[in-house]
Formats: sequence, C-alpha cells, structure tokens
Amino acid sequence: MRLDKYLKVSRLIKRRTVANDACDAARISVNGKPAKASYQVKVGDLIEIAFGQRTMRVEVLNVAEHVLKGDAAGLYREV
Repeated sequence: MRLDKYLKVSRLIKRRTVANDACDAARISVNGKPAKASYQVKVGDLIEIAFGQRTMRVEVLNVAEHVLKGDAAGLYREV
C-alpha cells in the first residue's frame, strides 16, 4: 500500500492529500530516510512524522485496505 494511503487509513493523518503534501515537504521518513508518497509500506517499517515541534514515531504492525475507525490504531504501534 502507498505511504500516503496508509497514513490516511491508519488515521495518523486525516486526509490523503495532506499526507501527500507532507511527503513532498520531506516531513515523513521511513526507516530513517525521507519517503515519497508512492513508497510501498511493509509490516515492520518505522515511520517518523514531523508535526511542527513534535515528532511521532510508529512501527507498522499491519497493512489493510479498509479499516473501521475503532480498529485503526491496531495498524501501528507508537515507538
């Protein structure tokens, strides 16, 4: 699954276009490297998201196309 779509499905970022813009601005890195929106997310990847002053690190636990709001947090684990 594409990185921008994963960020939206997991509800780490609210909209896919915002996730795409964040990737273009190099605010998202995967496994320590800046990632493009087209990066294919795999289980075990470490995603780092820069939100202004705060940085959030998550590990991908599962990749699913459709997830209910309550189950979205099960796709990742905060590190």
